Amino acid sequence: MSETVQIVPDSEHRGIMGLLPAAARDYASLARLDRPIGWWLLFWPCVWGVLLAGGAHRWGLLLWLLLGSVVMRGAGCVYNDIVDVDIDRRVARTALRPIASGRVSKKSAWAWLIGLCLIGLVVLLQLRWQAQVVALGSLALVAAYPFMKRITGWPQAWLGLVFTWGAPVGWVEVAGLAHLSTLALLYAGCWAWCMAYDTIYALQDREDDALVGIGSSALSFGGHVRIGVAGLYTFAVACWAADFWMLRGGGAGGWLALAALLPVALHFLWQVGTLKQDDGGNALARFRSNRFAGLLMALACLVVGNA
Repeated sequence: MSETVQIVPDSEHRGIMGLLPAAARDYASLARLDRPIGWWLLFWPCVWGVLLAGGAHRWGLLLWLLLGSVVMRGAGCVYNDIVDVDIDRRVARTALRPIASGRVSKKSAWAWLIGLCLIGLVVLLQLRWQAQVVALGSLALVAAYPFMKRITGWPQAWLGLVFTWGAPVGWVEVAGLAHLSTLALLYAGCWAWCMAYDTIYALQDREDDALVGIGSSALSFGGHVRIGVAGLYTFAVACWAADFWMLRGGGAGGWLALAALLPVALHFLWQVGTLKQDDGGNALARFRSNRFAGLLMALACLVVGNA
């Protein structure tokens, strides 16, 4: 197989990947290191939890959480590919993945997974014990996720629980177990945000998913994907607005907090308004734009958490 073929089509760093030796390229691809959007989406809820809890000065913590997001997202991808190898071989967009194509054995993939988890353990040990407990609570959710598409038409709802777990970890690390009602609203909004953007991502695979017989919210919404995504984004903004209002105690501070959410809401409106359900490239671009949405929300949390 040529070196060009070994670089998946949706890689964001094809040039850098092309410079790596073939073996290293396969393992980098397996952990999706060439597609940073995944760890950004995992990292942003961590940032939101830290900043909203008043931890803007905790730059060391944010760097540890960034490292944890990179390696644990990579570990999750390796695990997902091990479980989904037979499905990946039957889907055009995933058939070239290292395990599905046979370039990396399952035994080697398990060794790579363990190595990534050991780095994640180093990150875990930097947290206070309460945050460690919260972080470990995600393991069962992570382990179950690859099987959700086989038993439900809404696997994105489960992913929303998994991929935004950094919000409670970041909050608890800074604020402990105080104000859990505001944390619950933050997490609920994160869940809806994740389900919305992954529904957009799943538009790329609707035909293949239907042929293979696996579930997807992009399929379950049918011809109403834009309405479904709009509803999820609306729910996310509503949860965050209630969270900000509660945290700032209403009044003038509450209105300032709501104003901080306006850029996020406008960005979501742009996503929905320009989304083309039958254009995979359009869907991928809208999905990736959530990296910027995460930054806008981080700025809002910075304002509200330090007001």
